[in-house]
Amino acid sequence: MASLDPRFALRRTGGALLVLVLAFTAAYVLLAALPGDAVMARYGNPDLGLTPEQLAEIRAAYGADRPQILQFLDTAGSFLRGDLGYSVSSGAAVTALLGEALPSTLALAGSGLVAAVLLAVLIAVGATHPGLQDLPGTRVLRGLLRGLPPLMVSLPVFWIGIVLIQVMSFQLGVVPVLNASPMQALILPVATLAIPIAAPLAQVLIRSIDEVSAQPFVTVARARGASASWLLGRTVARNALLPTLTMAGLLFGELVGGAVVTEAVFGRLGIGQLTAQAVTARDTPVLLAVVVISTLVFVLVNLVVDLLYPVLDARLRGPGGRPRTRSAAPALQDPVDEGAPA
Repeated sequence: MASLDPRFALRRTGGALLVLVLAFTAAYVLLAALPGDAVMARYGNPDLGLTPEQLAEIRAAYGADRPQILQFLDTAGSFLRGDLGYSVSSGAAVTALLGEALPSTLALAGSGLVAAVLLAVLIAVGATHPGLQDLPGTRVLRGLLRGLPPLMVSLPVFWIGIVLIQVMSFQLGVVPVLNASPMQALILPVATLAIPIAAPLAQVLIRSIDEVSAQPFVTVARARGASASWLLGRTVARNALLPTLTMAGLLFGELVGGAVVTEAVFGRLGIGQLTAQAVTARDTPVLLAVVVISTLVFVLVNLVVDLLYPVLDARLRGPGGRPRTRSAAPALQDPVDEGAPA
């Protein structure tokens, strides 16, 4: 396996850090631009009977009376030290709140991504496998499989979740709604996430398989006696999976967003429930931390994809093994293995 150019890795890492800084700044500015503040939303209720002087003391305790630029710099410095502040609504440390909610959301998002990739591969292989073209009755099936991703991508996440609960739990009783084990409690949420995410993955994979199958080196390998399964598994898939890898990295951000909706539909504890509560209470420290953590996860996943891409695809490595940019990738070359049929 080729080595990774350190300068390429530094450029990609620097770009990832820049995205994090911009996301933090944008989130802070947008939250600060909202009318009112979290302190007044929590303590400004007349029923609490607090005097203006007491409200001013509370605002001073939270630093809400300071100029915005100083609050921004203090918050940025605290985030760099790992101090995410305290929740205005509950008084608990934001780090502790995220520590309780994040593992559940990451488990749901990670399982959803794995299930989406598997579903996308099954759809793409069934729609493009050359060995199925000669079988009777498979033309309609392959047409349905090709038309399935556009239908799947149009389905809202919350609607999929409601339908799965109604059918799988209430009608068929396959997955219990109450007293479910941790594994059973993941089945329907993971399926809810995987269906819309698998759709664009399957579309990209089908298109990539079609494009690679039309390349001259595939025709040459087929003329040399290579079987359809050998071509798909050893030659076509190896080239077609690379664009799908990029799409999977980009869709991970959508997975995190979909996990928030899914957790609300299924009543799961996680970032989704924490975010909903923070929005209701105008809990700015929690909202800012959720945005930054979500951005960090998304940036890390895409950074790993960027760093793996030139290692996996020799076409993206220039002279001396240095990675090219993706847009500068040359045309497909013949990657027929030495083990191809003679």
